Amino acid sequence: MELNNLLDERDLSQVLGRAVSSIQKDRLRGGGVPFIRVGRQIRYRRSDLDQWLAARPVHSSTSDTGGSVTS
Repeated sequence: MELNNLLDERDLSQVLGRAVSSIQKDRLRGGGVPFIRVGRQIRYRRSDLDQWLAARPVHSSTSDTGGSVTS
C-alpha cells in the first residue's frame, strides 16, 4: 500500500464536504469511514472511502429518505 493513498481528517473533510469535528464524532461513535492508525495518527484508505461511499443509499429526491413521512 502506498502512503499517497492515505487521507488524513482534513483531506477526508474536503472530499466529503463535512467538518473535521463531524468526522471525529462519527469515528467516536463507531460509524463513518473505516480508518487505520499509523502510529498515533488516524488515516483513511482511499479504497475504504470508495467502498463506504458506494454502500451509501442513492436517492432520487430529497423526499426519498427511505423513512416514514409524518405531517
